[in-house]
Amino acid sequence: MSNVSRLPIAAAAAPTVDSAQALAKQENLFAALRRLDSVLVAFSGGADSAYLAWAAHQVLGERALAITALSASFSRHDREQAEAFIATTGLRHEFIETHELANPLYVANNADRCYHCKDELFDQMDALARGREFAAIAYGINADDTRDFRPGHRAAHEHHVAAPLLDAELYKAEIRYLSQRAGLPTWNRPASACLSSRVPYGTTVTPELLEKIDRSEAVLRALDFRQFRVRAHGELARIEIAAEELARGFDPEISRKISEGVKSAGFSFVTLDLEGYRQGSLNSLLKIK
Repeated sequence: MSNVSRLPIAAAAAPTVDSAQALAKQENLFAALRRLDSVLVAFSGGADSAYLAWAAHQVLGERALAITALSASFSRHDREQAEAFIATTGLRHEFIETHELANPLYVANNADRCYHCKDELFDQMDALARGREFAAIAYGINADDTRDFRPGHRAAHEHHVAAPLLDAELYKAEIRYLSQRAGLPTWNRPASACLSSRVPYGTTVTPELLEKIDRSEAVLRALDFRQFRVRAHGELARIEIAAEELARGFDPEISRKISEGVKSAGFSFVTLDLEGYRQGSLNSLLKIK
């Protein structure tokens, strides 16, 4: 019998996953977590961090604690998703507050913005780990993430934060497969990122702007769109919708509802991007050496 399994990933075509290989990687992950003895897991509520938090709980029980950072850049929807996951799984979990918007280097929103965000997060988690005597901190970067621009990984390296999914060479499709196999509700959750990722580099990040984006994305979510981003370009909201949902976005009645809702959230102009949703699309403007 073949070890190759297929499963639907969001609404896109399903990648092929070698189930035996994925399970072997999971065993390697469990072994690595066991060696940590105790761990704080940075948990945003997305598929990767949820799977890592679950794995740490499976291996370490009460010696694993999932930590979710709350700030203006963390959407209400993401908080609700995190709370729902914790309620479903019963993991040890705490919310903490981070203050990246108090850092002028973060607010300036240069290409290293994510570095300053992660630096603030790991500063807070370092203090918590020392106070609670946790042996390690871990976060959910996976093997696919190394293909994109990830300045936050530099902050993790500087803070000696473990990257167990990356070390186990687990790819996103494998994490989704293993999450589904474990019965985790996050297995097919669309890719997510902080609200600041919707702001073009060089544009100042403010709580007011993040609130406009959060309210605008709630409009798309209420219209049952699944994978999308509202990118803020001054008074213009440029909306990216996944290719398989894009045609529906151009339906006259749906377009009207999107426009009215996003304008009510604070934008003056609304446009649908013909290229659709692209993860990290604003990174294409960077000249990375």
